[in-house]
Amino acid sequence: MAEVDRSLVRALPLFEKMSDADLDVLLQRASLRRVVVDECVFEQGQPATAFFVLLHGRLKVNQVTSDGQQIIVRMVNPGDLFGFAKALQRSDYPGTPSAAVESLVLSWPNTDWDMFMEKNPHMAVNTMHAIGQRLQEAHTRIREMSTEEVERRVAHAVLRLIGQAGKKEDNGIRIDFPISRQDIAEMTGTTLHTVSRILSAWESKGLVEGGRQKLLVRDAHGLQVLADGGKH
Repeated sequence: MAEVDRSLVRALPLFEKMSDADLDVLLQRASLRRVVVDECVFEQGQPATAFFVLLHGRLKVNQVTSDGQQIIVRMVNPGDLFGFAKALQRSDYPGTPSAAVESLVLSWPNTDWDMFMEKNPHMAVNTMHAIGQRLQEAHTRIREMSTEEVERRVAHAVLRLIGQAGKKEDNGIRIDFPISRQDIAEMTGTTLHTVSRILSAWESKGLVEGGRQKLLVRDAHGLQVLADGGKH
């Protein structure tokens, strides 16, 4: 495999408390993979044989529901552990992560999972935090889907995106990977037409500025007001 720069991995919270010796053992057993835009790391329903960490880039995790609807359940950000079906006591992957931008992922065979958790208590704690965070995110989204009108759901989704992947610019906060209106529709359980109507209205009010797969939030406070159920 290509050699992984230990300092790059060391910068990730998942590994920051590991000793150099333990980290070297971890990296010796890892595989490094470059994932091009729109390429899938693995497919929903595929037997789970490995677990992963995103080193660089962004991944969108899609699920196809029982009625055939495709939804984006979350984004994977640099440093995130993903594909850990073994920790969830699943034999298959529950979703399909694909690259929103060119990405680098590290992977290990599932047979290493128990050993890693035993030898690296900090990694085990981080994994528990990751599982808890996913559960909280899922509950939040279920509540939003059940109780909130579409505009509020879209506002929450965009605010989450700038929280995870926002880059400050002179005139606002830009989401640092290509994001389409269809993506936002799949994140919020609504239609492309509805998202397009909402974003167009927001643009006319100066809340956001769009482009082809680009989104700049010009007034994050105004979006927060909408997300909270108020009027801009």
